[in-house]
Amino acid sequence: MLGEIATLLALNFGIALVSVIVLWLICLVTRDPTPMDSFWAFGLLLMAVVSFLETDEATPRRLLILGITAAWGIRLGLYVLWRWRQHGADPRYEAMMRKAKERKGWDYPYASLRLVFLTQAPMLWLVALPVQLGQFPTEPVALGLLAKIGAALAVIGFLFESIGDWQLVKFKADPANKGQIMDKGLWRYTRHPNYFGDACVWWGLYLIAAETTAGMFSIVGPIFLTWTLVVWSGAALLERRMTRAKPQYADYVARTSSFIPWFPKKSA
Repeated sequence: MLGEIATLLALNFGIALVSVIVLWLICLVTRDPTPMDSFWAFGLLLMAVVSFLETDEATPRRLLILGITAAWGIRLGLYVLWRWRQHGADPRYEAMMRKAKERKGWDYPYASLRLVFLTQAPMLWLVALPVQLGQFPTEPVALGLLAKIGAALAVIGFLFESIGDWQLVKFKADPANKGQIMDKGLWRYTRHPNYFGDACVWWGLYLIAAETTAGMFSIVGPIFLTWTLVVWSGAALLERRMTRAKPQYADYVARTSSFIPWFPKKSA
């Protein structure tokens, strides 16, 4: 069993590495690494598909893990791809490439490969651990209470993330909202409903996987993802940029929960 697990993990890591290098080569044409954000979702789905195909019987657990990952990955991947086509390059990547050239003298091919694409392969592989280890033919075969709770959490997260993105798109499409802060709908209860929903999906997938012996050890995946969403490259980075760009954002921060949804404060 350990040999099979090691083989699958090595295979998926290799696929993730080759995939991001191919994407890097494509992005050399546009000199814009933003499509990596879209591939993040598709790459996690790819890990789930490969793991499903490498196992034998299509058990309810494997089908559930694959189905949830497919719904999440396809929606998010297409949405981020659409956003890139509508709004162009992500300012974060533009700033990253500019600083790499100014401070270290790196050209775009080297800077983008080292700072964006090569860093994504191990992170993809790590976050995807629940959809890799959770599909091994270990006991129990039937879905238990923990898996059902995980499925419910994943569905809630999927809806939360999807609705939050939809509300933000509608808000930005209205010219009257230009320069304003989105604080309606789900954004009234958390400053990052998309990130919160994302975390719920992957914690839900972990709970489904955790009923298996191998899946229990995949907890590092959702822990790492939550850390990136809250502390590293997600909410923290976005909020620093928003605070610099929009002075009124500080008032929104003062009255609105950062991550976990909660009722807003009556006054800042």
